[in-house]
Amino acid sequence: MPAKDKDHRHPYFSGNYAPIFTLQDSQPCEFQGRIPDELIGGQYVRNSSNSIQYDDHRDWHWFDGDGMLSGVFFERKPSSAEVQPLYSNRYILTDVHCATARQPKIGPILTSVSTLINPWVSPLRVFLDILRCMTLVFASIFGFVARPIRRLSTANTNILYHDGRALATNETGPPMRIYLPSLQTVGWFNGSNAEGEPPAEIPGPFFGGPGVDGFLNEMTTAHPHVDPQSGELILFHTTFTYPFVHYSIVSPGWSLKLGRFLNQPVSGFTAGKLMHDFGVSRKHTIMLNLPLSLDPSNIPCNKPVVQYDPHCPTRFGVFDRYCPAQIQWYETEACCILHTVNSWDETVTQGTRVHMLVCRMNSIAPLYHMGDLDAPREATTQEPECRLYYYRFPADKSNQITEQWALSAIPFEFPRVPPHLEMGATRFVYGCSMTEGNFVATHKTSVKIDCLVKIDVQNLLQQAEQRPQLQVNGCVDQRSIKEILATNDEQDPIQVFALPHGWYAQECSFVKRNGGTSEDDGWLVTYVFDESQLDANGDAPVTSRSELWVIDAHTMRDVVAKVLLPQRVPYGMHGNWFSEEQVLNQREVDEFRSLD
Repeated sequence: MPAKDKDHRHPYFSGNYAPIFTLQDSQPCEFQGRIPDELIGGQYVRNSSNSIQYDDHRDWHWFDGDGMLSGVFFERKPSSAEVQPLYSNRYILTDVHCATARQPKIGPILTSVSTLINPWVSPLRVFLDILRCMTLVFASIFGFVARPIRRLSTANTNILYHDGRALATNETGPPMRIYLPSLQTVGWFNGSNAEGEPPAEIPGPFFGGPGVDGFLNEMTTAHPHVDPQSGELILFHTTFTYPFVHYSIVSPGWSLKLGRFLNQPVSGFTAGKLMHDFGVSRKHTIMLNLPLSLDPSNIPCNKPVVQYDPHCPTRFGVFDRYCPAQIQWYETEACCILHTVNSWDETVTQGTRVHMLVCRMNSIAPLYHMGDLDAPREATTQEPECRLYYYRFPADKSNQITEQWALSAIPFEFPRVPPHLEMGATRFVYGCSMTEGNFVATHKTSVKIDCLVKIDVQNLLQQAEQRPQLQVNGCVDQRSIKEILATNDEQDPIQVFALPHGWYAQECSFVKRNGGTSEDDGWLVTYVFDESQLDANGDAPVTSRSELWVIDAHTMRDVVAKVLLPQRVPYGMHGNWFSEEQVLNQREVDEFRSLD
């Protein structure tokens, strides 16, 4: 890896990628347009890494850093029909954040993702970095350093709602409960209850267990799925020790019938894997066994701990939701899938077909670029692409994937499905795209979103039935995003909302309209930023501000409201919409976490 010059600055520490350190608490915001009634009383919250420390002499990756929540609460004024948007942002008070905030000299505590993936870093350095982290953890538990670090998660990736709890997630630990709309940290959720809550009358089983194995098995996917019909929370835990993957279902109110579905082993994994998401339909679960290893034993072999092998197959494991022991495996060409879009079942004569939509990458280059590293040559030999991709698994339990090809050629990532329709055969899916470049392009800051997209999945699947697609490399709609924009056809199966030049968005969330007459009758909410505010060096001055836009999801043309925030919201990971009903019906809290 070439040496960095002394003036080099990590690309994810400049512009609107750079962290922000000003914290706001329920700051009133001006707005333009009309706030839809469906938003009143609800809150949009975005989670992402926002490091309190950065040292040019240490490795750093966009996935590193402390979790920070940025939210807009649409406060309902009780004496009138008016609404007041309120902006707040807070750090998630994880063990790691609290220890570093109390004693900054010990940070950063965790080994950087860049160190783990960098093939040019010496094994000794990786070993010493991990050893340092473990030493600080044990020293903190015995009272020698800062506050106790009992869990390593920064909870900096995603946020979702289940059974009266808002949960912030990251792969390196259990979910962390957050209270809405204040965004205060409650405590770690163990699958039964959260720290800071009143004690449960009948304590239930929990993630993990005693000892080192129990600690590792607390590590929960950043993308649990909530069944909108049953209310079940479905998730997995992945580690680098046998059997490598466990599987859990948390039912609402803790039904004793489903309590036994915690920590169930999933067979078929032969090594630790870096797994970010998985597929869930109403009846089935789909595990993604990618050629992306997570193996500390690579260190003495002079290999990175996290390694992508483009010569190994990608494997999908499909099983009935409550029967992980009966998993059926399917193989296909190597690829990387960070996010699934939606999965659903179809009853046919032979049984049940399982369908899945994903964001499929043919390269793992972004994982390196987000750490300011050059991707290994074998990871970028193909023309880079990240597309909305379709898989169909057979009803007869044979070992061949029935269909596998792209629905569209445009870049597509950060997908969303209306939450009340997840796990069913929805017509529309939403996501992010760009007019220039690609999510897997070879330049460093490749996540610059200037388009939001709505894709009519049913329309494109019908086209595929009429014109059968080439397996793996087929693509139903081969137009570029510029060609789609040029048609400006309201009946086009791909609708694009293009931001003004120099403006960039983040992941959007769908809010359905009350009494809507169609599946897409609702609103998209997202944070946007105008990069004309950056100075000549590409830095964001303290006066720069972001906005929250409310976009008509039916027309994909109209911005019905713009909320002017008091400061900028850095480009980040995942956000979610929380309804007024969810905000009002949260579980009780006895005590919040604090830095004191």
